[in-house]
This record gives sequence, C-alpha cells and structure tokens, in this order.
Amino acid sequence: MVFATLSVKDDYWDDFELQDDDIEFLYAHLLDTETPLTPQELIASLVEDRIQREIKQIEEKRLAGGNVYVPQEKYALDEKVVFPALDWRQAEVIGSRDGHNPDMGDFSVIKVRFDNGEEREFASGLEEHPLNNPHELAEEADGPPAQSILEEYEDILVERLEYGLNEKDDFVYIAGRWFPRALLVDVNTGHLNLAEAVLDMSGGGPVTTTMLIDQVELPSNENPKLVEFSLDLALQDDPRFDEVGPAGKVLWYLRRLEPESVREIPDQLRYREVEYDRDILTPEMLALESRLDDELSPFGDPAPDDESVLIHLLYPHWRVGALPLTHRVRSFFPTAYDTPRILFTLVDGDSGEKIPGWVVREGSYVIGLEDWYRKHELMPGSSILVMRGKQPGEVIVKVEAQRSRRDWVRTVLVGADGGVVFATLKQVVSASYDERMGIMVPDVNALDSVWKKRKKHSPPFERVVADVARELTKLNPQNHVHVTELYAAVNLVRRVPPGPIMALLDSRPWFVHVGDLHFRFDDSAGS
Repeated sequence: MVFATLSVKDDYWDDFELQDDDIEFLYAHLLDTETPLTPQELIASLVEDRIQREIKQIEEKRLAGGNVYVPQEKYALDEKVVFPALDWRQAEVIGSRDGHNPDMGDFSVIKVRFDNGEEREFASGLEEHPLNNPHELAEEADGPPAQSILEEYEDILVERLEYGLNEKDDFVYIAGRWFPRALLVDVNTGHLNLAEAVLDMSGGGPVTTTMLIDQVELPSNENPKLVEFSLDLALQDDPRFDEVGPAGKVLWYLRRLEPESVREIPDQLRYREVEYDRDILTPEMLALESRLDDELSPFGDPAPDDESVLIHLLYPHWRVGALPLTHRVRSFFPTAYDTPRILFTLVDGDSGEKIPGWVVREGSYVIGLEDWYRKHELMPGSSILVMRGKQPGEVIVKVEAQRSRRDWVRTVLVGADGGVVFATLKQVVSASYDERMGIMVPDVNALDSVWKKRKKHSPPFERVVADVARELTKLNPQNHVHVTELYAAVNLVRRVPPGPIMALLDSRPWFVHVGDLHFRFDDSAGS
C-alpha cells in the first residue's frame, strides 16, 4: 500500500521543495561519495531517499496503534482504527448502526471520530468490497519507481534543488557540480599566483584544471576529483581567471589576455534599447523580421534543426569579425553551465583552416572572424554559410564565393563634416551577397569616427532613421526604400534590430507605405 499512498498525492512532486531532511541527506551523501556531483545525480539519489522516507512514515503511522480498516471486519465501540486510504489517519469508533442497502446484504455502519474532531461513517461487516483484499489493491495501485518519477519530473526537481542549494552557504557549485564547502582542499594565494604564471606562459590559455594541478603543487594524497573541484572553485572566485570551456569541459584562460572584443562588447554591437509597440507590426513585417533573424529580435519559438544556415552580414558584425548568435544558429555553437564566454574552433569549409572562436553569450555573438572576412574580401551583406561541425567543439563557416566582378553596389560615403550619404558605384565584389543588404564601405576609419562621435552625442533614433531613409530614397527612381535596405543602412551608424525600425515606419506620417514593404519618405509631412 505504500506506493498507492504516494500515487494518490498527484501534486506530491509538483510541489517539491527542499526540506531540512533533504539538505541533511544531500550533505551526508556528498560526504560519503567524496565526489562533486551534478544536480541530476543528486536529485536521482534524493528521489530514492524521499520514497524510502515516505515508506518509513507510512509504516510508523500503521504501527502507531489500532487495527487497519477493512470493510468486512467488525469493530467495537472505543476501538482504535487506522485508515490507509486517508494517509493512515487514526480514529476512534464512537457508534454503530445497521446498514440499509438491498444490493449489499447485511452489514453495519460504524461512526468514527478523528483526532481533529472530524466524524465520518464507514461500512463494517461488508463481505464484498475491493478493500477487503488490501494486498491485491496494493499491486494494482503500485506507483511509479524513482526512474519513472525522474522521467516525468526531473527538470522541475533539478530546478527546485538548485534553488534550494543556492540558498545554503554550506554548498558550493562550479562546472555543473555541487559539493560541501567544508571538505574543500585549501587553495591559497600562492597556488593561484602559480596558476596565473602557467596560463601566462601558455599565451593566456586554454588550460585544463588537471594541467594546472600538476604545476601549482596542490596535495597529491587527496581525492583527485576533490582537488580538481577545489581548484576550479578558487579560480572561479578570482577575477584574474575565466572559465571558457563548453558544458562538461572545464578550461581556464587569463582574463587580461582574452581578445578585447571578448572581454567587452564592441561599440558596434551594443544595442541602446528603443521602446516600441510590437502590436502595430503587420503580419508581413513579422514574417520579414523572422527571415532577417536578428539576434536582438524577440524570438521565442525553438529554432529549426537545420544542418546549415545562411547568414547575411550586417555592418556591425562585419566590422568586428562577428557572427550573430541567432535562434537559428544558436544550437550549432557550444554552450556552458554558467560561463559567459566559451572558446571553441571555427573551421573554414573550403580550406579546412582552424580559427579560434569565442561565443560571447551576454552579447549574443560569436567573435574571431575579422581576419577571415578580410582574407575573403567580404563586405556588409555578404553571405556566410554556417554549418554544424564534424567534431565536437567545431563549427564550419563557408563563404558563398563567386568570381570577382565589378557590380553596381550601394556605397556609403562619409563627408568631412561627418555626414553619411549613399551612392551607387561600381565596386569589385568577390563573394555573393544579399542585394538589399549589400553595402560597400570604402573608408572604415571614417565610419569609425562617426560611431565615436555618436557615442558621445547620439542623435534621436527617429532622426537617424529619417536621415538614412532620405538618403536611400534618392538612389531609387521611385523615391522609395525597402525595409531590409533601411535596416541594413541604419546599422551602419547605430545597432538596432528591425522591429523598432518597422514600428517607426508604420507609425509616422512622413513614411508612406507604397506596397510590399517599400516606403516613401515624404519630407512635406515633416520629420
């Protein structure tokens, strides 16, 4: 009957929270194993322990006194009776009467009073009833074993366990594992200084914890996993060090020797948030937003499980050698339990060249391709094919190449006064590109000066969009501009996703929609 009782409480695992007894068990369990464990390993042991404790509590209630209620039995006044189906509550018989039901034959009805004063009636002397065979009922109601519980509830149980352990100073966590703080091996400043020297000689890293242990003279007579965990925690707490390994792998790097674009989000990728009403975006606009797949767009849907994704470079990504970490490609790149920066390998899909790459989770970008972009003579709007790597920790990138030719290409020019204008000029193009997003930048330094100036004195977002729209419409005989063209061009001078731009176009009288997401800029309406 034990599992039957557990299964009756349908919300038992939904309402799971760490209790004091759970904390004591986990602490003792980690002491016994002397090994840091993952939340999944801990919750598996804790579920088993919870079941055993429930069994014990039920057994204690059953043995607390009184006969177990079975409908065919008869009970005397003042007799103590225990009810399994009511969580083994105990009651005292306070009365009895004849039962009246022609279909059930002769039987009695006993009246009982529970400890809280509640009074209820139950059948007695009833020959035919399912509860007369408690062992058969137990077999039918046998509840799920721990493994079945984990299959259904593991995610929520792990979440509640981690929340509870985070509230306890006695437990420490790193690289996806927990351990009691009291059993950590002492790692002092001298050990950490030696670790810094080792990483310095390695060019900053990456170096595994095991390699560092061999160099920093930590005790060799301790549990190796415990020594490794202790050093990991000490390095994590020291701002000189950065854990840059993907989930399941710990790698250390010297923070000061990481590329600047890894330590700090480049200005060109920083988004100064623009408030806008997404409800005014039309279905056509939302469909375009999805196709543009900007990493700053609020996509909540899961990404398709594609083997490759074609990306058209925005100027900010092109300028700093980055790829956007969008919902379509996020699963291609390594992730981690906690670390905000992950070191991995980019592979040129044509030459096989391997390039160090960094996932910067906070900025939702991947960095490390600046030289590669320059080598392939790419421009903003160029097409990059991103593919899943053949080896763990690798991602393949490939240029949609073409024979170099001279094309008429939208070109950005910066005047002596810092003003930005556009012209359609003949340019040498070496890779395929999106015609609406392609923009040649002949003077990067001049455009950098625009960014520096606007970092100190940024014009209003609405003014930026209006100025760029005015310039772009001059290039078109119909005096209009497509949303995609405007989105790519605005990002030459300010990082912004397509949503705010489209909302502005749809809400201001000086932007006139002329069909198929083309807009005309009407100066007469004022801007």
